[in-house]
Amino acid sequence: MKATFLCISFLIVKLTFAQLFKSLPQETKYDAAKVIDAYYGITMYEKLNFVIGGDSVRNNKKGYSCQGWLEDTYTSGAIIHKGYYQDGQLKAYKNFYENGTVERNFKIIDFKRCNMQSFYPDGKLKSDITYYEGNPQLWIDYYANGQIEYQEENTKNMENLILRKSFSEDGKPQEVFELIDRKKRIYYKKEYNENSKIEVEGFMRYNSTMNDYQKNGEWKVYDESGNVKKENWVNGEIVTN
Repeated sequence: MKATFLCISFLIVKLTFAQLFKSLPQETKYDAAKVIDAYYGITMYEKLNFVIGGDSVRNNKKGYSCQGWLEDTYTSGAIIHKGYYQDGQLKAYKNFYENGTVERNFKIIDFKRCNMQSFYPDGKLKSDITYYEGNPQLWIDYYANGQIEYQEENTKNMENLILRKSFSEDGKPQEVFELIDRKKRIYYKKEYNENSKIEVEGFMRYNSTMNDYQKNGEWKVYDESGNVKKENWVNGEIVTN
């Protein structure tokens, strides 16, 4: 009976360790075609970055949490990743395209802030995000030609969105959404057509119960000739006279 128990216990331990080592990152050479997404780039290391929401830990082949600087490479031998690990979590790192250009760079600014920049294969800045206590406080995305595509700013506690703007590839505004009364959480929104003329504009208010922004107050709607039609909205519903 005792021998049977010991045999079963040994088998359980053996299977547990086999499963553990099976889940460990054994391969450190990567095929560029498989790990670089055409739009998002190299994202496989984000799960190891707890500061921005990652929930995984990297272990070495012995099953211990990785510590210190580590490098991974492409199958060609070029470096894909240089990262500083503490207890299996990334604290700072750079990823690289196979041509050696930096794909993204993550660094700690101070006790509460960190920054993530990502780049196009030609080295131009693609995205620049500053996090405050793990939340994206400042966010700017760029087109490949260098023009700003999207811009967002939030309060440090993420209680209020301060502004959100989007632009076409030639730099023309598409949408502007700005906080004008922080206490009442009132915003002003403008939407533009392809000729950079305003199509609609008006006030919105954040509804914490609905967790949504609702039209509230006067709105103006413009036709192709520039004529304006005024509307009155209350809590997301238009009011007819």
